[in-house]
Amino acid sequence: MRFENVSIVGLGYVDAPRYLPSEEIESQLAESIKRFDMNPRLIRDLSGIMGRRLWDDDTEVTDMAVQAAELALEDAGVDKEQVGLMINTSVTRNYVEPSVASLVHGDLGLPAHCLNFDVANACLGFVNGMQLAGNMIERGQIDYALVVNAESSNEIIENTIRRLTSPEVTEQEFRENFASLTLGSGAVAMVLANAEREANGHRVVGDFSQADTKHNRLCLGNMDKMVTDASNLLKAGIALVARTWPQFLEEVDWSPDSVDLFAVHQVSAPHTNKMAELIGIDKSKIYKIFTDYGNMGPVGIPVVLAKAREEGRLNQGDRVALFGVGSGLNCTMMAVEW
Repeated sequence: MRFENVSIVGLGYVDAPRYLPSEEIESQLAESIKRFDMNPRLIRDLSGIMGRRLWDDDTEVTDMAVQAAELALEDAGVDKEQVGLMINTSVTRNYVEPSVASLVHGDLGLPAHCLNFDVANACLGFVNGMQLAGNMIERGQIDYALVVNAESSNEIIENTIRRLTSPEVTEQEFRENFASLTLGSGAVAMVLANAEREANGHRVVGDFSQADTKHNRLCLGNMDKMVTDASNLLKAGIALVARTWPQFLEEVDWSPDSVDLFAVHQVSAPHTNKMAELIGIDKSKIYKIFTDYGNMGPVGIPVVLAKAREEGRLNQGDRVALFGVGSGLNCTMMAVEW
C-alpha cells in the first residue's frame, strides 16, 4: 500500500538496565554443553550475540512502555490530548486481560476519545501497528497515533537456563530451546501524524506484506518457554524475505541501490548475513544492534531506527527500509523517506 499523508514525528525508547553477557550464560550451561560435545562459546559463535539486556526484577513492563511513550510524545512535541489512537504491539503481557493497551492508555493519561487496543504478530507487531495507524491517518480518521511496545526476556531466559542445566535434558531439547537464550528486553514508542500537520516529519512512503503460514509451527512460544526449529525457521524466513523484497520495491517504486539504511528485525549474525546475501543488499547499510541487545522481538526495528538517528546515521532525504519476519511466518517491509 502507498501512503500520501503519513509521517513519523517522534521516537522514544528505554534500554533495559541489566547487561547479561552470553559468556555468563555459557558458563552456567557448561556441563550440558560439554555433555553434548558442543562449542563452549556456543551462543557467541553461533548467533554473534555477545550479550542482551534485562529489566530489574521488580520492573512492571507496562511502566517501560509508558516511559517510552512519554519520550516519543516529547520528541514529537505532541500533546496527549491530540492522540486519537494508541496501539500496543507487545508480545509480553502482564495479564490475559485487560489489554496491555488499556494499561498503558490509563497510566499514560491519554484522553477518553483515544481508541486503544493490542495488536500481536510476533516480531512484526510494531510494523503492523504502524500500518494500521497509517491507514487511519490516511483516511482522515485521526491526526496523531501512538504505537508502543515493551518486551521482557527475563522470565524466559531464567527458565530456559534452569531447564537446560538439568541432568535430564536431552540434546534435542537443548537445541530446541537454544533460541530463547538470544532474546533481549527493551521498550519503544513512535508517534505517527498526518503529514499536512507536521511539515518536519519523516514520510512513510508505503509497505508490502506477504505470508507463508504453512510454517506456522516452526517457533512455538509463551512467556516461560519457546521451542524453535532454528534451522528450518532460518531457511523459510529468508526465503520469504527474498520473495517479498522485489514486490516491495515495485510497490514503493524504489530500486535496491537507492536504499540508504536498513532497519531490520535483529535476530542474529547468520540471519542478517544470509538475508543480505540472498537479496543482494550492502551489509554496511544494515544498522546492527543485536550483538549487545540480542533479539528484542518487535522492539528491534523501531529501536534500530531511533539509535541510528541518535548516532547520525540518518540524513534528510535518506531512504530507509524497515522490515522483518515474524513467527508464523509473515514478512512486512515498509519504506520511509527521512
